[in-house]
Amino acid sequence: MQAEYDSNNIFARILRGELPCFKVYEDADTIAFMDIMPQSDGHTLVVPKEQAVDVFGLSEAGAAAAIRATQIVARGVREAFQPDGVVISQFNGAAAGQTVPHIHFHIVPRYVDQPLRGHARQQQDMAVLKQHAERVIAALAKLKG
Repeated sequence: MQAEYDSNNIFARILRGELPCFKVYEDADTIAFMDIMPQSDGHTLVVPKEQAVDVFGLSEAGAAAAIRATQIVARGVREAFQPDGVVISQFNGAAAGQTVPHIHFHIVPRYVDQPLRGHARQQQDMAVLKQHAERVIAALAKLKG
């Protein structure tokens, strides 16, 4: 059962430039920006530009572009934050934890001595998010070399 796409969801509005974000990466098919309610420092979202609620509604080309962008951005996040590990996740449906009805991928740095903050619980300070975005942007530039 495919959910109907809501063109006024927060990510669609970000894609149209109606809402701001701390963008770290963009190509023809995707955009990546800092999660405003991060589970850890450096938590970044990769959002396909294609209108799809979840992985089931995403085209094969959109899926390929999303994974390619997720790999690029994850490398930048890893370089910028030097975590012990990185969780890459994607939720499909409210019962699975999806809070925005537009497909997106989470890149979450993990540290052995730090528990994750709750998903979509507390908004991070905007100045901190800006600093984190700058770190990821610098790391991506370094890796691109």
